[in-house]
Amino acid sequence: MKIIICGSISASEEILHVQSVLQEAGHEVEIPQGVKYPEMRNLNGSAEEKAETKMKHDLIRGYYEKMKNYDAVLIVNPEKKSVPGYIGGNTLIEMAFAHILNKPLYCLYPLPDLPYTSEILAMKPIVLNGDLSVIG
Repeated sequence: MKIIICGSISASEEILHVQSVLQEAGHEVEIPQGVKYPEMRNLNGSAEEKAETKMKHDLIRGYYEKMKNYDAVLIVNPEKKSVPGYIGGNTLIEMAFAHILNKPLYCLYPLPDLPYTSEILAMKPIVLNGDLSVIG
């Protein structure tokens, strides 16, 4: 299966681990540019600096275009900002892309309790509870 991973760049190490596990299981896996290329991460930059990086490399539109060519979308959503299963703004956008493209949508961990949880639930993600073997 061809799987594209989405998630916060702060979860880069876990994304790389998940990629490795899925590849060992025979899947083709795509990961975010900011995970592939650490120089694009800019984790400590201002919102304006982070936006500039996304615009310069057309990251949001680019990932949407890539997503079209994958069978499923996996959200890697570990705890962040003291929120278990955190899903941030960019990942929420990518989840919406998957929903619009009618892609199976998986979340690695249980869904967070956030102001937009109802929107996440409406996209009907399959929660894996950390078990990657459920995919495909």
